[in-house]
Amino acid sequence: MKIALGILTALFLLNVSPANAARKIVLDARIEEAIEEFYEQTSAGEKLAKKAKGMLVFPTVGKAGFGIGGEYGEGALIIKGEKVQYYSSAAASIGFQIGVQSKRQIILFLEKSDLESFQHSEGWEVGVDGSIAIATLGAGGEIDTKMLNQPVVGFIFGNKGLMFNLSLEGTKFSKIEKNK
Repeated sequence: MKIALGILTALFLLNVSPANAARKIVLDARIEEAIEEFYEQTSAGEKLAKKAKGMLVFPTVGKAGFGIGGEYGEGALIIKGEKVQYYSSAAASIGFQIGVQSKRQIILFLEKSDLESFQHSEGWEVGVDGSIAIATLGAGGEIDTKMLNQPVVGFIFGNKGLMFNLSLEGTKFSKIEKNK
């Protein structure tokens, strides 16, 4: 009993729990799955990702609305193949909307200055702190050539559900503490 209490106390003091560790493992696996699906859908996107200074991956962003809507997802910023920070993605909206949707998002930072601005912000809001050009795919998974000149390019794919929205406007990205 004393040993169990001591272990629980230590975990509490370290602010790390077995449940959070398991959650991180599941999130990491889903991030890898989303990247693989992205590369399968567009070879041009894969080439662009390899040139990017950083890649922000949200394997699942859920959205629900009935007049007032909200969306939320968790993901990670990957630089040179390493997950350097976990982030949440959240947005709220008002207007004609009804339904539920889930989607995957990958955001590529093609310029180092934009990546650094994102990393050093306390909360980065699309349309306020920076903009993201949403890539459209043509035949064979080719990217619209105008996207190649944009500093930050977003891809939304894997849409499931009855609500379809290809906008990231108003989305806020916030850091998730590493030990949670």
